Amino acid sequence: MNAVFSLGSLFLVAFAAATIFPAQSEALLSALILKTDIAVWVLVAVASAGNILGSCVNWLLGVYVESFRNKKWFPVREKSFERAQAFYKKYGRWSLLLSWVPFIGDPLTVMAGVMKERFSVFLLLVSVAKIGRYIVLVWLVTEAASV
Repeated sequence: MNAVFSLGSLFLVAFAAATIFPAQSEALLSALILKTDIAVWVLVAVASAGNILGSCVNWLLGVYVESFRNKKWFPVREKSFERAQAFYKKYGRWSLLLSWVPFIGDPLTVMAGVMKERFSVFLLLVSVAKIGRYIVLVWLVTEAASV
């Protein structure tokens, strides 16, 4: 498999996985760890960059989403939106350390934008969470492969 294609695919899948699109970057990263000779640190860097950038898009959407909140076509029900806001108010920026978790991580990154979390703080916490998740995944995959 061509390294440029592999890395490009990994970046795009990781980016999509951080947005509302259904994608699993962990599966592709695991396969690339096991089936290519691309350095693991390069794979982690590319996956992390795509995933973090996708979360940044979510944050940016959150910054502007509130202006559309009263529109009929708004995709989130009022009660769900208020519940998400209450969660973020309760747990604050530290909840962004869960931004890697499926199903809750993406809404958290959007809500951080809605709640006007400083981008520098957002970027730091999301980066720690997402890079940390990929490092743990690499460790699990390489341990399982060596058994």
